[in-house]
Amino acid sequence: MSLTVYRKAHFNAAHRLYRKDWDDSRNEQVFGKCSNPNYHGHNYELEVGVTGSVDPETGFLIDMELLKKLIREEVEEALDHKNLNVEVPEFANLNPTMENIARVIWDKLRKHLDDKFELSVKLYETPRNFVLYTG
Repeated sequence: MSLTVYRKAHFNAAHRLYRKDWDDSRNEQVFGKCSNPNYHGHNYELEVGVTGSVDPETGFLIDMELLKKLIREEVEEALDHKNLNVEVPEFANLNPTMENIARVIWDKLRKHLDDKFELSVKLYETPRNFVLYTG
């Protein structure tokens, strides 16, 4: 029997969507207000899903305290109240779109989870705009 457990989290961060090799006009044309040179922020909501089989000994799929700690250390401490473009090394040369943020979060979590688990990251940039990344 396979099932998925979820842990929710949130973080606040600023970013600017732009390409360094484009001028301001082209960036504004493609990214609109999100290319503001002075940045803008979001209250991101995160849902991390771990899929696998329940351990018959414990009744757990995964220890939720472990998942909580992993999300806190790898995501919240790394991204919360940060300027993603400036303060987060993963975005030094990667445009911090919600798609790329979800991929970075997935990569950061995946390396700490047993291979027997499948992982999904659902990231809400706004209540109406979100992405689901499953690797």
